[in-house]
Amino acid sequence: MANSPSPALVDRVADWLRAQALNDIGLEAVVQGSCDRLAAAGLPIARVNLVFSVLHPLYRAIGFTWRQGQTLQAHAYPHVADGAQPDYFYGTPYHHLLKHDVDHLRWRLDSDMPCAFPILNDLRRDGFSDYLAFAHSFAKAKSEGMLGSWSTAQTGGFGSGEIAALLAIQYPLAVACRMAMLGGVAKSALSTYLGNNAGARVLAGQIRRGDGETTRAAIVWGDLRNSTRMADRLGRQAYIDNLNDFFDATAGAVAAAGGDILAFIGDGFLGIFPCARGKKESRIACQRALGAAMAAMAAMGETNRRRQAQNKAALGYGLALHVGSVLFGNVGLPERLSFSVFGSAVNEAARLETLTKKFATPIIASRSFTADCGGAWEALGRESLRGVEAPITVFRPARIPPAQIAAARQPQAA
Repeated sequence: MANSPSPALVDRVADWLRAQALNDIGLEAVVQGSCDRLAAAGLPIARVNLVFSVLHPLYRAIGFTWRQGQTLQAHAYPHVADGAQPDYFYGTPYHHLLKHDVDHLRWRLDSDMPCAFPILNDLRRDGFSDYLAFAHSFAKAKSEGMLGSWSTAQTGGFGSGEIAALLAIQYPLAVACRMAMLGGVAKSALSTYLGNNAGARVLAGQIRRGDGETTRAAIVWGDLRNSTRMADRLGRQAYIDNLNDFFDATAGAVAAAGGDILAFIGDGFLGIFPCARGKKESRIACQRALGAAMAAMAAMGETNRRRQAQNKAALGYGLALHVGSVLFGNVGLPERLSFSVFGSAVNEAARLETLTKKFATPIIASRSFTADCGGAWEALGRESLRGVEAPITVFRPARIPPAQIAAARQPQAA
């Protein structure tokens, strides 16, 4: 039988939520903590579902499902083409709330009344007796906000006092969740546009022009060949698709190996593997960079096979491997900064990459890189790099498959 929960205990949950809004706490912790506390306060919630619209390059929304005594489940909802809602969403109570611009929807599950939505049939079969859904907007346009539902298995469903308590807690819950989301959006945006390492440094307060430090790093510089001709001959979307095919295979391999992608520069990218100055640390960073380059080469092979099966031209590319000291920090205008790495080692890596064309190889490395990395290398010759006083010996990995070298020698069509 439904009972009214203690108002004092529910108020304590509201106080806890207000405190979390001022703390650096993650969204998952807010959801878990609030549901646990509401259940402990006497509210007969057996299942809670919360969904939030998010600003994220991969996902339009994230959600959590809490069940009494079970591990919190997280859900991610990817973007759909053209910004449309996924088909299944149209058959949910949440769509009904948004379409009709109503704040709440209640459905008794312990009656013979047919369920209007598939999720309600599922909950009825699972033994739930009552369902209360809500929508809470974070903005006037209602494109940002929180959708949620409370379910109980209590005989007789939710009592009037329990519904009043759930409605009362909704606002402090929304505030705490939104504040947690803002922190998550900042981290996501900085990570997406600056990289994980640089984004973390900015969030930690390294935001003034000139802020930075010198560090050692293995450097990967990648470039797509013939991009100027592609831009001239292909349409905008086809050219962008080519760039993304290249970046997915190459920069994606560097990121998957734990490298920081610091910049996409036209048709190229800059990635680093920071390390301490010791010999062991340098070797580990260089070996990770080499492993990423080899994985990128394999991924480009798969990409080009797929493209050729689609009657698209293969993409040519070059990857340069170097190691040295770099300045990691902020430069630019006081009101418009760039957080990246700078210095002679970065410039040398960019110039080194141009030699992949001359030697018809997808990967080229400096002597300093091969010395730190170890392993088997094939010397290609001594070359002068613009801005570098003495010529340097350049290498390619000894285990590059012959087919990859042959492909690098072929002229690439746009």
